[in-house]
Amino acid sequence: MNKIYYIASCDTCRKIIKSLPKGNNLVFRDIKQTPLTEEELEEMHEISGSYEALFSKKAVLYKTMDLKNKSLTEDDYKKYILEHYTFLSRPVFVIDNNVYVGGTQQNMLQVMKALGNV
Repeated sequence: MNKIYYIASCDTCRKIIKSLPKGNNLVFRDIKQTPLTEEELEEMHEISGSYEALFSKKAVLYKTMDLKNKSLTEDDYKKYILEHYTFLSRPVFVIDNNVYVGGTQQNMLQVMKALGNV
């Protein structure tokens, strides 16, 4: 099952979702409304190989908690992502056993290819 994890109030996520092809067969999941489960995070981690790759260092909480001045471990990244939805870099696409994290242009080209639209 192909999925997109996003936050509905995020402008970047909304713009990306709007650009997705119709009939994309994605299951949409607003992680603010329905928090990420540990099993879902584990699935993403298995594919990506790293919690840090899934972690958003742009999150306001990252700055306010002064996490940039701490040495975070993989366990720390996992804990923070599960504690608060803003720590998940987004959007996250899980398509055909691949994970695409973030909305960079290069990433979105890969997502479009994976959805069979390029």
